[in-house]
Amino acid sequence: MSQPCSGSPFLDFSDTEALYKNVPEHFNFAHDVLDQWSQKEKARKRPSNPALWWVSGKGEEVRWSFEELAFLSRKAANVLSKACNLQKGDRIVIILPRVPEWWLISVGCIRAGVTFIPATTLLTAKDILYRLQKSRAKCIVTNDALAPLIDSLASDCQFLKTRMLVSKGTSREGWLNFHDLLNAADGDHQPVKTRSQDPMTIYFTSGTTGYPKMVEHSCSSLGIGLTVVGRYWMDLNPSDVIWGFSDTGWIKFVFSNLYPSWIQGACIFQHGMLQFEPTTVLNTLTKYPVTTFCGPPTVYRMLLQHNVGRYKFKSLRRCLSGGEGNSPEVMEQWKAQTGVGIREGYGQTETTMLCSTRRDMKVKPGFAGTPAPPFDVQIIDEHCNRLPPGEEGDIAVKIKPKRPLGLFTCYVDDPEKTAATERGDFYITGDRGFMDKEGYVQFVARADDVILSSGYRIGPSEVENALMEHPAVAEAAVVSSPDPVRGEVVKAFVVLSPVYQSHDKEQLILELQTHAKKVTAPYKYPRKAKFVQDLPKTISGKIQRKELRLKEWGKA
Repeated sequence: MSQPCSGSPFLDFSDTEALYKNVPEHFNFAHDVLDQWSQKEKARKRPSNPALWWVSGKGEEVRWSFEELAFLSRKAANVLSKACNLQKGDRIVIILPRVPEWWLISVGCIRAGVTFIPATTLLTAKDILYRLQKSRAKCIVTNDALAPLIDSLASDCQFLKTRMLVSKGTSREGWLNFHDLLNAADGDHQPVKTRSQDPMTIYFTSGTTGYPKMVEHSCSSLGIGLTVVGRYWMDLNPSDVIWGFSDTGWIKFVFSNLYPSWIQGACIFQHGMLQFEPTTVLNTLTKYPVTTFCGPPTVYRMLLQHNVGRYKFKSLRRCLSGGEGNSPEVMEQWKAQTGVGIREGYGQTETTMLCSTRRDMKVKPGFAGTPAPPFDVQIIDEHCNRLPPGEEGDIAVKIKPKRPLGLFTCYVDDPEKTAATERGDFYITGDRGFMDKEGYVQFVARADDVILSSGYRIGPSEVENALMEHPAVAEAAVVSSPDPVRGEVVKAFVVLSPVYQSHDKEQLILELQTHAKKVTAPYKYPRKAKFVQDLPKTISGKIQRKELRLKEWGKA
């Protein structure tokens, strides 16, 4: 376990089975991975490739070596433990866009043993309040844009003690300024001794009913569990530059922009654009030596609308996709126009990479690939019987006699929902799919009503509850609807209140969409809507979303 290799300096990759079975008692990603790369850098045993390379649309650039990253993240750890008074096990919510400070604070949390909770900047006040109250976070970090929103709800967050602003040259009453504190902080910091099973990070994930659940990952589940991802799916080495396109609030962001990339000693590249701009992405891939590009299928679909073939990506050698299924047409067009194929991967917030098309494997359009170590992924029926090739069933992971490294620890404070993910000897992903004769897995659909749009996971009940707050809505049902760019989008079926029956329908749709954007995060609003006289229900009165969804997808 301590022998260096061409990839990570702290783990021996020659026997991946042993790697996952012999997890060390103590593990800290900052100390055991990043600091080791820093030492190799000092000894000139690593290429002069940055650890982090960030650019903006205004000509700004940040290039940190592993040595600089180690030094600055130690200062950040001191800011968290001293100025913010956070101790091991305390929780902090980080709501920042793709800015260099996101990495400093996140790695600083790992050093200090503070459990960090990334969140998207698209959240509304209601979303943020729920997360602060549910997580009992003692600190929140955000920027100028969201600070007023936090101030408006801070009085309702009894556990929130500290607010920290990431802003250069400005101050705000009641807030600590991260840059001022970072500049003044000591550069020496002894990493907290964390056990491999200690909590490291929490992600909020949407479900079919109720509010988002808190998914807890340990220090080793991502920090070691994503080893195979960087080594064999991403196929990275210390000379590579990887650009992973995702929102900082989703676990997919760290799949490409933290753990596996830095385990392999590769450079993480990021553009600070606040919104996805296809031409900016294409020009950036042309200008900078990005060797590996990773994004959800929506990104590839949108890029293909801008004549990708006229751009020359001189350094690009690998393209990866995850978050939802890619269509064979998109994969074929991308390969034809760029000369680089797309290799897919499949995982969840609760897992690391369950299946992937790894290097030297045949690419099968429509298939995510084969089960990735250490997971034994099977397609099973309701009685836990393994189904034959080609037959659709539940995508499940064998967790007995030993739970594999990489799965989440639990849904925090919700043992019932945690237990509900298990059936017999299996963890049930909640996804449906099938496996072919060669062991390749194809994702078919969610077993529940969760909507996957542009890589975002949207719980229908959240949108329904938002719509129901509007006086025009008597009843609402929200389902997924096919979309050529986003894969699927939110569609609302609405029964109007009697007094609104005669109102202009097109104007009402716009009004409901605007209302939903304000009440819940903008990415959740219904892009499609239809007014109906009634909704399909069970005998007990429960709305049958499945019936509406099947009709929407032409499968009824």
